[in-house]
Amino acid sequence: MSISTTAENPVLRVPPAAPATAAAHFRASLAFHADVSDVAAALAAGGDPGFVLLDSRSTAAWDQGHIPGAVHLPTALIREQAEQLLDRAVPVVTYCWGPGCNGATRAALALAELGFQVKEMLGGFEYWVREGFAYETWQGPGQRAADPLTAPAQDADCGC
Repeated sequence: MSISTTAENPVLRVPPAAPATAAAHFRASLAFHADVSDVAAALAAGGDPGFVLLDSRSTAAWDQGHIPGAVHLPTALIREQAEQLLDRAVPVVTYCWGPGCNGATRAALALAELGFQVKEMLGGFEYWVREGFAYETWQGPGQRAADPLTAPAQDADCGC
């Protein structure tokens, strides 16, 4: 059975990029994005992770829950406060609520325009919590069981 690449197939209506073009695209994507699990592993390793984690959400969102060790700097305040809070020599990883929010993208853009090296943490705070990592709230620490749809079982390997 052959696969049709005509208009009847919405996946292949636009054909895939050539392998070299695809490799360049995905290599570049990794320069802009960090995975929640990779950020958690870097922070859990102890010592200096080599980056600053920045929560770009509002104070109300920060109080509701944030990643331990993150710096709180709402996107609207980046231009006036980034220079005082961040070291330009240290890469910054931004996050916001989750995949439905572009606040981390806007924060990353503002920081890059100010001359900071920056990546965005894919999944944001939502996926941090869904993957079962500890967080802090104004009431103290919190942690939920990992969502099996976003995090593999303890003895499984997601292959990432």
